Amino acid sequence: MSLPSTPNWPLDGAGVPTIDGNDSFGVLVDKLSQYFERNVKIPHVFEDFRRSVQGRALEPLVAYLADDVHHPALVSALLALKGHFSALEETSDEPGVNEARGYACEHVAWQFLSNLADRDVIDFLLLELPGPVSPSSTSEVEEGHSSRHPNGIGATPANEGTPLLADVSGSYFDQNSQVAAHARFNSLTSQCENLSALEIAAVSGAKKFLSQRVVQKIINGLWCGDIVFWETLSVDSNKKPRKYNRHHADLFCRLRVPLYLKVFETLFFAVFLGLYYAVLVHRDFERVTIPEILLYVWIASFAYDEFADWVDAGQTSFYASDFWWTWDISIVVVGLVFCIMRVVGLSSNRRDTVDLAYDVLGLEALFLVPRIFSLLSLNRYFGTLIPCLKEMTKDFVKFLSLVVILYLGFLTTFVLLARDTIKPTDMSWILIKVFFGSSYLGFDVAKEISPFFGPPIMLIFVSLTNILLITSLISLLSNSLSKVLDHARDEYLFIYSVYVLEASSSNRLTYFLPPLNLIPLCIRPFRLFLPSERLRGARIVLLKATHLPFVFAIWCYEQIADAHKRDSKVVSFNGPQTPLPSKKPPRLAVNTPRLLMADSHAAPNSPGRLQQASRPHTRVGLTEPELKTMVLKLTRQVEQLTEMVSQLQQREANMAA
Repeated sequence: MSLPSTPNWPLDGAGVPTIDGNDSFGVLVDKLSQYFERNVKIPHVFEDFRRSVQGRALEPLVAYLADDVHHPALVSALLALKGHFSALEETSDEPGVNEARGYACEHVAWQFLSNLADRDVIDFLLLELPGPVSPSSTSEVEEGHSSRHPNGIGATPANEGTPLLADVSGSYFDQNSQVAAHARFNSLTSQCENLSALEIAAVSGAKKFLSQRVVQKIINGLWCGDIVFWETLSVDSNKKPRKYNRHHADLFCRLRVPLYLKVFETLFFAVFLGLYYAVLVHRDFERVTIPEILLYVWIASFAYDEFADWVDAGQTSFYASDFWWTWDISIVVVGLVFCIMRVVGLSSNRRDTVDLAYDVLGLEALFLVPRIFSLLSLNRYFGTLIPCLKEMTKDFVKFLSLVVILYLGFLTTFVLLARDTIKPTDMSWILIKVFFGSSYLGFDVAKEISPFFGPPIMLIFVSLTNILLITSLISLLSNSLSKVLDHARDEYLFIYSVYVLEASSSNRLTYFLPPLNLIPLCIRPFRLFLPSERLRGARIVLLKATHLPFVFAIWCYEQIADAHKRDSKVVSFNGPQTPLPSKKPPRLAVNTPRLLMADSHAAPNSPGRLQQASRPHTRVGLTEPELKTMVLKLTRQVEQLTEMVSQLQQREANMAA
């Protein structure tokens, strides 16, 4: 099967692809992909695009996107390409080139957002890509009803004056190009369905993009509830990202704020741990106790909440981007095994099975205790250590394969040499103890293994394990730690961003906190004969009846927080990692479009942009005389710095002579 051909798209004078607001997502990705493949051909890091000539080479594309492109999926396409190029890097014959193209995608997306107003940034980052076309909508198009393409292309209704052959804009080769583009990026398009630009950034590992100030401002707004997806709690409510307005918003919608969800989650795990200790301390081998019943309720509610989170994630890849998902799944699996073994043991009256069930439950603490303290991952220090441990664990597992191969070779040799004196199980434990530092034990039994071959082979084994392998492992883990610490801020902000997105981007109107999330299951059978509007209204009433104490606690906290903000004049849109803003004005990068492509005549009161391609970007810039003055000043500073560096190098050379 041959690969789909690469289409040739029209370019302007600067080599920038022509992008139309009605282009499908696959066509948009293909146009941008070809541009980066033509213009990025050598390895670069992200900082090179910020400070060097490589960043200026992308300025024509940034200027064109900021001024002439009105496609709502533009940022999503750039971030999807980041993941695409990162995947190609693993099998590329040119090391570092595809990685550089991924960094270029992040740089262009960041610079593009830097030219927008807050309202535009919210729309570009938080609006989700539509899913696949349903069969019902397809049938409507076939019957001649008005419909719309998932990527914004409208279909006109058919009538008597409609020609038999549809009039398409473009040539035959344009149509072939679109078909080829869909074939090339069909898999990538399906992976991005029902995801927003920020969620695509998390899946693609766009850590540089997520750490930029313009992006973190939006994420911090989601964290503290200044940006919400649901403003009202009614049957007709629609999910749409917007700024929070306390005068129009329903107070029960504050249950969806990630800050409050994290607090309630910590309290849930604290009670979970208390029930866990109560069941294990007072073991009952004859009946089920009340703490055990409550523990079953907590396990069931947590399992259902985790399943709902997986459904709300839209894509499994986004759900798995959270660091704690393995802990959550392990808690559910261990709890489920305990429940099954407990029921089997009580029903069959087998004490050994019940005792084994309690032993299995004892494993729950391995995952439950760290999960309680997951709140610390939002702290800068602990949030940096988590990705360090993650990368070191990956390298350790890879290195462990070499250790197992060497261990099996020596184990086979020693078992055969000591076949008449030492059992294979005892020999395996002896070698494990030697590997972990008990080298004297190996030398003591070396002659028992074989008077002639035992001592020299044991000496080789001890030298390999205690000197060579252990030293190599320590060096490997040190390198992994250094690589992560070099980008500690990016790693921390990535973990923080993923949690905020998972907690805030659910498609459910009514979100029940565990263990109260088991209550709506009682009305699910009514879905067979009641309309969805009635069930939705019943869930809203049920939510307000069961979560009133939580909402009251949130209201009290916000009243106290508002009074504190009025006294200390704290600025909103601050997350747990954001320090208080400095009073100094922000400094612009030398090659940012806001500085090099300033437009003092940008219209501030233009109509909305994303509503079918009409909102111009709000430009922030300097006048031409101010720009020239700043460039001359920076040039003089660079020359002075160069002269100082040359003097220092000359002084060091003289001292060395």
